Amino acid sequence: MENGTIKRIAVNTGGGDAPGLNAVIKAVTMSAIQRGWEVYGIRDGYNGVFLPAQYPNGDGVIRLTQEIVKDITAMGGTILGTTNRGNPLKFPMKTANGTVVEVDRSDEIVEGLKRYNIDAVVAIGGDGSLTMANEFHKKGVRIVGVPKTIDNDLSGTDTTFGFDTAVSFATECIDRLHYTAKSHKRIMVVEVMGRYAGWIALNSGVSGSADVILIPEIPYDIKKVADFLNGTFTEEKDYAIVVVAEGAFPRDGGYAVIEKEAGKSERLGGAADKVVEQLSHLVKKEARTAILGHLLRGGSPTTFDRLLSLRFGAAAVRALEEGQSGVMVAHKVPNMTYIPIEEAIGKLKTVNPDGETIRTGRELGICFGD
Repeated sequence: MENGTIKRIAVNTGGGDAPGLNAVIKAVTMSAIQRGWEVYGIRDGYNGVFLPAQYPNGDGVIRLTQEIVKDITAMGGTILGTTNRGNPLKFPMKTANGTVVEVDRSDEIVEGLKRYNIDAVVAIGGDGSLTMANEFHKKGVRIVGVPKTIDNDLSGTDTTFGFDTAVSFATECIDRLHYTAKSHKRIMVVEVMGRYAGWIALNSGVSGSADVILIPEIPYDIKKVADFLNGTFTEEKDYAIVVVAEGAFPRDGGYAVIEKEAGKSERLGGAADKVVEQLSHLVKKEARTAILGHLLRGGSPTTFDRLLSLRFGAAAVRALEEGQSGVMVAHKVPNMTYIPIEEAIGKLKTVNPDGETIRTGRELGICFGD
């Protein structure tokens, strides 16, 4: 599949949704059509070719045309659907005795792509989706990856699309919560997504004038957080904003994991509730949680994310035309470049605890729990 002229390509979206996915799909489609290629969209990650029976008439792969994609740049979500369950490399299957084991069924996807006469694939996704893409490359599929995550934690690229939109919305929410916290003289503990990296919490917290920011890269001491908060309350300022990344954890504890099953990504949750419960015994004010969760994934992408997404999609098609495979498009400011997928996967890009944004936060008087 890696050799020969490209006539037909496929594009898919995997993992969690992110603002900008549709803009990437549009750029891939339009750029490919400009080259005379046919473009098809695989529904719900690889399910369209992997599990076609679940779709009406087995139609898990759809033709993408200029008419279909012309107005989707500003749309949130993904017109192709997505999934973060049923990883085909570790597909959960029940054995005869009822236990669940993980089975590699990736060869079925390779065969499915051949049935649809797909010459190349643009795979849009995060670390898990790109890991799959790398395995398909090893099996002879011509494939180019596009990094997607609102968490901005993918190694090898300066920025991922969706991150700016998530931070912008989180900051708007924090701005609003200042008024609620002030009106009720409370501590508002705002939990944001980010998994094992604190980029969203850090950027939105600093931008939104938070009093405390807790991120996974700096395990916190709740006593120090409480002492800091108690020391900030005055007649003029009798409330506080605490921003907590979902992966933040105390020095004497670990991540708050609420789900871990075969074939699924580990799911985090409850970090803000843990902080509120701990603070309830140590601070003078009532503390309440505000969990932004999936609100950060939805909505229309910002101008920055729209342009970045379009650039990613166009660069992915350019890479295919140049004969590239097994690479990920990377945003290396100010350019788009390519790096081997295997260099980008399995390595988190985390916040530097001594980095400039942390230093700026400290100089603004923000507490990081240490």
